[in-house]
Amino acid sequence: MKTTETPAPLPAESGAPITKTDLQPPSPAKEKKEGTVLNVFSHGVLVIWAFMVVLPLLWAVMTSFKDDRSIFSSPWSLPDSLHFDNWSRAWTQANMSDYFLNTVLVVGGSLIGTLVLGSMAAYVLARFDFPGNRFIYFLFIGGMSFPIMLALVPLFYVVNNMGLLNTIHGLILVYIAYSLPFTVFFLTAFFRTLPTSIAEAAFVDGASHSRTFFQIMLPMAKPGLISVGIFNFLGQWNQYMLPTVLNTDPDKRVLTQGLVQLAVSQGYKGDWSGLFAGLVMAMLPVLAAYIIFQRQVVQGLTAGALK
Repeated sequence: MKTTETPAPLPAESGAPITKTDLQPPSPAKEKKEGTVLNVFSHGVLVIWAFMVVLPLLWAVMTSFKDDRSIFSSPWSLPDSLHFDNWSRAWTQANMSDYFLNTVLVVGGSLIGTLVLGSMAAYVLARFDFPGNRFIYFLFIGGMSFPIMLALVPLFYVVNNMGLLNTIHGLILVYIAYSLPFTVFFLTAFFRTLPTSIAEAAFVDGASHSRTFFQIMLPMAKPGLISVGIFNFLGQWNQYMLPTVLNTDPDKRVLTQGLVQLAVSQGYKGDWSGLFAGLVMAMLPVLAAYIIFQRQVVQGLTAGALK
């Protein structure tokens, strides 16, 4: 039996007289005032947050052009002159150039492998129903929650037994395995938002599954690929624990290891200006990548909500 809710009694039914204020809608001026207060509060929080994020970055860049004496005597003042020798010293004497090249090779290879393998696995899990589909999907999700610290010791022995210890390609494979769970989780949800009619039309025209994926579905998933690529780039570029355990060869060190070595090798004298120069060198590629692709990142994150 269908029931209806009894409407609330009007003021007249409850014995109170009806006035003009009961019949008038809320004042537009009052709503505008409340919206203005909310906007001022939210913008104020954003300004404070931006100040907290930007100030350390600007301070690090400014300090990289100072000498060691100015860093301690006047840490918040502008440099009296630009000491570009800090950058050249960090690039050559501290071997930051070799560390930078190793990092580019490792992150570039692992990023390409992660996006290719992750997009293929995510497409199959999102578009095809087969026994064990959900089980495999939840295995990837479980990989996101598994602490990497618990796998360091067995991972070391596995990589060592495979002859991949202290090698660039060994570190690339580990990075790919480390980044695949999040990539598959992200892209599976993204592929589910893409229209199926285009893929069905390609099948009707005689396209194979591989051709449909690489020529039709993968270009349509470009915003999602860029978004997950940026996240993986940030995580892999700043990775320190995995290369420290699996990459002990001084000639194969990456940037994070190089920065620690630069700080430790100075002993008591401490080349702080060179250390800040190396820190900015390691920070600039990540900052540049986010600035260039920030619009694509937002599009990839909101694509499912805008469908």
